[in-house]
Parts: sequence; C-alpha cells; structure tokens
Amino acid sequence: MRVRVCAPCKGVDLGLANNLSHLFKQDHPNYELFFIVESEDDPAVGTIRQCIAENPSVEARLIVAGRATESGQKVHNLRVATAAMPNDVEILAFIDSDARPSPDWLRTLTQRLPRKEVGATTAYRWFVPEKPTLANHLLSAINATVASFFGPGAHHLVWGGSWAIRREVFDSIGLHQAWYGTVSDDLVASRVLHRNRLRVESEPKCLVASPLNYSIPQLFEFMRRQYVIARFCVPRLWYTTLLFTTISMAAFWSSVALGVYLLIQNSFWAALPLGTVAVLYGFGVTKAVLRQDSACLFLPEYETKLKPARWFDIAAGPLVTFVNWVGLVSALMGSTIVWRGVRYRILPGGQSQTLNRELDSDQRWIPQPHQPSTQRQSTRAVHEETSRRTKH
Repeated sequence: MRVRVCAPCKGVDLGLANNLSHLFKQDHPNYELFFIVESEDDPAVGTIRQCIAENPSVEARLIVAGRATESGQKVHNLRVATAAMPNDVEILAFIDSDARPSPDWLRTLTQRLPRKEVGATTAYRWFVPEKPTLANHLLSAINATVASFFGPGAHHLVWGGSWAIRREVFDSIGLHQAWYGTVSDDLVASRVLHRNRLRVESEPKCLVASPLNYSIPQLFEFMRRQYVIARFCVPRLWYTTLLFTTISMAAFWSSVALGVYLLIQNSFWAALPLGTVAVLYGFGVTKAVLRQDSACLFLPEYETKLKPARWFDIAAGPLVTFVNWVGLVSALMGSTIVWRGVRYRILPGGQSQTLNRELDSDQRWIPQPHQPSTQRQSTRAVHEETSRRTKH
C-alpha cells in the first residue's frame, strides 16, 4: 500500500537534518515524502533540499504551501499536501519535523490500518534532553506522564507528530474540510474520528525521540500553548485533567503540611498524614519507573542519554506535578498563543484567528516578510519543487 508521509516544517528545529534523514531510512517498501513549508525563504528549505539530494533512491518533494490566512500555518500546510492526491495513495502518515523516527516507524505505524475497525493509528514523542538542565528535565518528565497514556489499545486521541490514517477514511469523514479554520490538526482529527465512531489505536513501538533544549520561560510558554489549545478543542478532557491534578497535588501537599505540623507538636497522629505522603510518593515513583522502563524498551539507543532525565522523573514527582499544574492553571487565562512565530487567538470549538506574526520566544523561527495580496491568493495552489525519483 502506497503511503504519503507529510512532514510540515517551519524554521530550523534542534537537530533538523538528523530528524529528516531518518525519514529517508524507513524500511517500508512503498512511500513518498512530502516536506511542506510556508515559503521558499523558510530556513528549513536548505536542509530539506540537502536531504533530498543525499537520498536519491527515495521519492521526496518540497512543497511551498504559501502563507496561511484562514487556518493555522501547520494545518494549512497539511491541507495543501492532502488537497490533490493520486489514486495510488492509500495511506496518509504525518510526522513533526522535531521527531526522529526509528527505521521501522512507518511500517509499524501502518500495519493495523487495513483492519476496517481501525480509523487511525498513533504514537507519541519522548523528549531527549540535549543538556541536563532543570527546564529540560521538567518538560521531559511532564511529557513522559502524557506518553504513558499512549499504551497499547484503543484511544480517542491522535498525536499529530506521529500518526496515520487510510485515505478512504480521511476522505469519508471529511477531515480535510474539518481542518479548515483551525489551529490544531490532531485534536480536530481526534474529534472527527470519535464522532464517526472510529477507533484510534496506539502503537507504542512508534514512539519517536524528540531532542529538547528549553529554558524555563520556553517551558512555560510551551505548556500554556498546549493547554490553551486543549481547553478550547477538548474542554471536557482538559477540565478533567485540571481537576484530578489539583486533587492529587492538594492531597499530597496538605498531607505534608499536616504531618509536619503534628510532628512539631509531638503528636502520635503525625504518622497518618506522613504515611499517606509515603504511599502517594511511592505510587508516583512506581509509575515513573514503569514509563521510564518503557522508554528504554522502545528507544534503547537513547538509554544512556536519557539516564539523568530518568532519575529526575522518578525522584521529583511532586515538583513535576506542581509545575504541570501551574501550566494547566495558566491556560485558564486568555485565549491567545504564539506558535512558531505566529500569534493566534483560539476560538470556541478550536477555530483560530491569526493576529500577527512575530519572533517566537525561543528564537528558532524567523518571521517571514509580509506577502502581497496576489501571493496570499495563490496559497490555494501548490508550488512543487520536485525531486521525482523511483524508489528501489
């Protein structure tokens, strides 16, 4: 079955050349790569062209989608890449430019799709800190907690950085049109698949490594962006997460406070709240060990590099929960986010409004100059710089 792999790119992600090179090493027998950018001036273009030139045996194309005017830029890129597909494309796969997939990623991700009851397959990322900083370890641990929910079996959520869907399902549920005017590709896809009573199955073996090097401000900006999008796109899930995180944190820290107070009073009853603290902490440690063991199982080549982050996740559970809770609470305020140099307002239902383009705080994405109206109108057409080669 022929697969079209869509990889939207904007700016130079950490380790971009290495990330993209892994897409050319997939052991799937029949696939093509579509790298989609907003503009020929995008800093990622040079790296993409170099990767295409260095891998002549893999059919790959650079697609210039133009500036988005109605949707988020990533969603716009994906809509362009899936607007006009030949009949031989039977499966669509999607991956983020900051992901580093293993050679069997595509084959494993698509192997369940021929089953009619499966609407889509998905996996998640595992952050690999480039430096052992507090911000990197915190975000790696928070992300690991989310990754643990993408275990084997059916789920209702798609993660946009690693997922696949049959072409006939993509067309029948109208996902291309459902994306129009939105900023989140994956949460919209999850909602549409769920509405059509289609299963989203997780493939833990398709866990992708993602290099990480954030500062504390970038950490909180990242969390708030993710949670603001979730608050508008999947509000029930977001509020449930906020509620349970608040309860969990309140139970732990109130037990700590009560235990310390009773201990100071030399009260025999101090053993009860302190015992509760020990149980809750031990439960968190157990979960962290299990998810970290899973990461070592699926990403064995990163085991040594992940060791400091592993021990931080295991030991610092209460701190990780608190920082995650702060991120959740911050999403209660406001409806604007900055994503790769573009400021959006998120509207009810996940619709988006582009406000302006600016330099993102982590300085990796460079804003593009304003395009004349004639060029904006041309964004519905696809400009292809094609490296057409037959895959052996």
